[in-house]
Amino acid sequence: MLEDPSSAPPESEGLPPVFQLLAAADLQDHLMTVTNDLDRLQRLLDDAGESLMTHFYGATNHLNRLLAQAAATPGFDDADLHKVQTEMAGAITALQFQDMATQLIAHTSQRLRNCADQLARDTFGDDEDGAGVVEMAPLKPNPVTQDEMDAGSVELF
Repeated sequence: MLEDPSSAPPESEGLPPVFQLLAAADLQDHLMTVTNDLDRLQRLLDDAGESLMTHFYGATNHLNRLLAQAAATPGFDDADLHKVQTEMAGAITALQFQDMATQLIAHTSQRLRNCADQLARDTFGDDEDGAGVVEMAPLKPNPVTQDEMDAGSVELF
């Protein structure tokens, strides 16, 4: 965070103030571009997660109907259907990915926006609309402590 021109990063030392402002503006633009890219990634993941859930529940409903029909058919070997049911249950674990990725993207985006806003406020000061508003940075360093997914009990919502 730049409090005043004398605390500028070393790479901007010796540059005229106008170039320091241009460098800060360029950095802010890059931060906002990354934030916009993360927002777009978030929308893509949300769409993929919604589609995955829809297809998962559809397949589960079909599988449950087949299991009910198999149970009503004397002598029917439903072992393969139970194997498919086990595989479907394992697929739920993959659905955690969307939730974890969503949390990480939102957290990172919020941190980047905070940096961009602080940079703008500290470098450019207030404008005709008033004091610059800086959204608070996340308090936790990381919303998701898990870095892998294993089969087991999963709560989706």
